[in-house]
Amino acid sequence: MRVILYCIWQWTWGFLQSVLGLLNFILHIHDKHYFYHGAIITEWKDKSSVSLGMFVFVTNEPYFYSKLKNEYTMEEISQRLLVHEYGHTIQSLILGPLYLFLIGIPSTLWGFLPSLNKKRKSEGLSYFSFYTEKWANYLGEKVTGQKSMENLVID
Repeated sequence: MRVILYCIWQWTWGFLQSVLGLLNFILHIHDKHYFYHGAIITEWKDKSSVSLGMFVFVTNEPYFYSKLKNEYTMEEISQRLLVHEYGHTIQSLILGPLYLFLIGIPSTLWGFLPSLNKKRKSEGLSYFSFYTEKWANYLGEKVTGQKSMENLVID
């Protein structure tokens, strides 16, 4: 019942991001897919991950793994990243049509603007310290009961 409600809510309140996720899913139809707590997960070859409504696209080769391989296995990092990205789907459930503006765009800018990359590196800030990412970690852990990315420094 919980999964059914999750899907209905994503396709109504989170319609915009779910449609964008569906289009991306179709573009990656030949990649590996599976379900995780109601979300449709796609493992793709991109170096980063993204959540769009009920669709989660996770990298199968995190660009930052080399920085963490002495502390974590690839399986641990992949699982933690999945929990984090799932947290973004919960943000979509909460914020609905505001998700892209309050989470998606700020998160993308935080991750990809060269000036913000430089700031994170020079100050030793965790990518996951930004409000969008910290909240996604919290929600992912709360809903799944599993560890997320916490405050790992990946840059």
